[in-house]
Amino acid sequence: MADDLNKDPKFDIWTTYQALLVNKELSTPLAAILALTELVERSDAGTMFELVKALNDGARVLSQRSPNPVSLNAGCELFIAFVTLFPHDSDSFSNLKTELVKQGRKYATEALTYREKIAEIALGFIKDDSIILTHSYSRVVMKTLLRAHERKRISVYVTEARPRGLGLRTFDELTAAGIPCTIVLDSAVSYVMDKVDFVLVGSEAVVESGGLINAVGSNQIAIIAKAANIPFYALAESYKFHRLFPLSQYDLPTHNPNILAFPLPSSSAPQNNNPSIRTSDENKLMHEPPRTMTHEQIACHPDVDYTRPDLITLVFSDVGSLTPEGVSQYLVGMFAG
Repeated sequence: MADDLNKDPKFDIWTTYQALLVNKELSTPLAAILALTELVERSDAGTMFELVKALNDGARVLSQRSPNPVSLNAGCELFIAFVTLFPHDSDSFSNLKTELVKQGRKYATEALTYREKIAEIALGFIKDDSIILTHSYSRVVMKTLLRAHERKRISVYVTEARPRGLGLRTFDELTAAGIPCTIVLDSAVSYVMDKVDFVLVGSEAVVESGGLINAVGSNQIAIIAKAANIPFYALAESYKFHRLFPLSQYDLPTHNPNILAFPLPSSSAPQNNNPSIRTSDENKLMHEPPRTMTHEQIACHPDVDYTRPDLITLVFSDVGSLTPEGVSQYLVGMFAG
């Protein structure tokens, strides 16, 4: 493992990564890049082969311990590619590692400005009096909406985003900023779609096909938007561009056999197959308060889903506004050196 090559045997990359995430401005890819940067600084690797192996081992630890490693993997992939392609013209390998550490930290600092850049680019597509639908919670989406509110009149519908309910956080922050905002049931997206001018979502990653990985529910929103001829825009920092090519939901690294699996058969009371005949218990159910899913039921659901590129109108990134095809081309150049 990576620890075998560390000067400090007490260094733990997962603990370092978690400590970095205390900074709420750091997204998971940037925290992963900074954790790997610290691994380089502490490593006693004497060759590029040893260093890259240590980085791959460290990235594997982070990925295996994270419940949702999609954007984390994108950050690790980017940094390891950078190390591999970095010019090896230093006087010594120790000096090379020092320069890699310097450049890694410099990149992370610069990357914190990417949300501002994206907000400015997206602002040009937001007209006065726009009605926007967004999903769950995204820092880059929040930055964009707050920037738009400074210069234009906007109103926002936000999905509740079950089971975590992160849409409620978006609602609270937008309302506190004075933006007219309404919570929408996840099951009411189709109902509200005809009222909106466009959909604006964040991203966990944008993949090689130009498709989007984001909070679960994004895909069905994109499908409904496409059917209603409503533009679907995604916001993504370039460090979330990921060399991954899923063909379906089941190709995502977050998928496992337990997701949406049927429970084991168990004995249960016979069901009433005649809906016109209600038992007294069924009548009571009509007046009971709404029920919520159990933790076990929630655990069987995905955190993210995949949206095909043909459902996406544009991707706004710090490198510009891109079509899904443009994302594919940019990714090729990004990892080609």
